[in-house]
Amino acid sequence: MRPDGVENYRNEIIWKRTGAHSAAKRWGDVHDTILFYSKSDALVWNQVLIAHDPAYLARYRNLDPDGREWADDNLTAPGVRRGDSGAAWKGCDPTAKGLHWKISNRAVESLIGSAAAATLTTTEKLDVLDHGGLLHWPKTKVGGAGFPRFKRMLSAGVSVQDVVTDIAPINSQAQERLGYPTQKPLALLERIIAASSNEGEVVLDPFCGCGTAVHAAEKLRRQWIGIDVTHLAISLIEKRLRDAFPGITFEVHGTPKDFDGARNLAFRDKYQFQWWACSLVNAQPFQGKKKGADTGIDGVIYFQDDTTSTKKIVVSVKGGENVSVAMVRDFGHVIDREKAAMGFFVTLTDPTKHMVTEGVGTGYYTSPLTGAKFPKLQVLTIEGLLSGTEQARYPRMDAGGLTFKKAKREEKQAEQKKLQL
Repeated sequence: MRPDGVENYRNEIIWKRTGAHSAAKRWGDVHDTILFYSKSDALVWNQVLIAHDPAYLARYRNLDPDGREWADDNLTAPGVRRGDSGAAWKGCDPTAKGLHWKISNRAVESLIGSAAAATLTTTEKLDVLDHGGLLHWPKTKVGGAGFPRFKRMLSAGVSVQDVVTDIAPINSQAQERLGYPTQKPLALLERIIAASSNEGEVVLDPFCGCGTAVHAAEKLRRQWIGIDVTHLAISLIEKRLRDAFPGITFEVHGTPKDFDGARNLAFRDKYQFQWWACSLVNAQPFQGKKKGADTGIDGVIYFQDDTTSTKKIVVSVKGGENVSVAMVRDFGHVIDREKAAMGFFVTLTDPTKHMVTEGVGTGYYTSPLTGAKFPKLQVLTIEGLLSGTEQARYPRMDAGGLTFKKAKREEKQAEQKKLQL
């Protein structure tokens, strides 16, 4: 339903994101709704063709000498009509069978153009179709020629519609899956952007989440602007674009670039700071960014370094000015309580030597795959993570359940030029 009062609303696009499932006392929720707007009435529309349904393709069993696939179709329709549409042609009288000629004007126009086709009678159009090889003359049981039939040629595809059922959701093993809960397939956004914009034009996604729309826009050589209210999303998009398009350049506004910016964010909004800090170690917010009671966990990372199970790393972020050995010791208990393989203690304030010693004293995690050892409790600083002098150490196996995995590198390179608005 069109939102009232929104002049530039154009379409509601329905995408079936999952198969049928049991839903007690209500209709099954299997689709997402995407609202499509244009900047002005000067709307761009590029026809996008999708593959025909297999049942439709099964009708096209015939081949022309040049290899074109075609299906047999009617050239007549029920009912007698006086005048040209009922006239006899090449020994075939439709009125004798209670029929009249039914001509595909589009087929005639494809052969001689719309202006010329408009001047022709029905029988003249039949001549055009016959001369153009678009009529089939079946044999009768006694061997003579029967009534002609129309050769409906197989088109390259069917025009895209506003209900999308041919693009599957991202499954748990998909290479493009990054671990973001609302991530949509790249193919879906590529279709929408290709249909409604041209190369070099600007695509705006004001709720860009994990960046699928800007990824698609970059791949299709569009300019783009992505906006999100969470620092986690922006950090994820930065990583995604650099993984997919090595050497890409773009500007990011509003996220901490240095220690002073990080400290400012910590004082302004502790939750946004925690979510942003989690992104520095490639973690996702604990319990989907829900604000609530402090469980000692702000983020979580899943990884896999054997064939039996997915393992967990818990993250605790401290944005205050006072940190202590007791906090590190308590976090060690959290790691044990959660049965986590490791834990990252990320602090804005520099830790004391005793805090680092407490972390080291927790022991090591040994990877069963490589034998490599990693400190079970790692104390990391915001300043060190920003400068690159520190990094979270753990088995990074893209084949496993790594949170926010590396995006697939795109073969075609694109350049984000200066926007002209």
